[in-house]
Amino acid sequence: MLVSNNQQIVMNRIKVVLAEKQRTNRWLAEQMGKSENTISRWCSNKSQPSIAQLQEIANLLDIDVRTLITPTK
Repeated sequence: MLVSNNQQIVMNRIKVVLAEKQRTNRWLAEQMGKSENTISRWCSNKSQPSIAQLQEIANLLDIDVRTLITPTK
């Protein structure tokens, strides 16, 4: 796991992958039927989506789900 400057553990890469795919939090929220606030919390690693939600995000972005997760090794 990576630790950012404010010592918060980075567990997912949703924010990075959204930027790479030129998609916004709003787009993802609309696609998933979630609030932008929920997506923002996931992107800032303040909360984590479930495995099923990670799979849904991966499907929407047409990527392997493992791309969304920070490797532990």
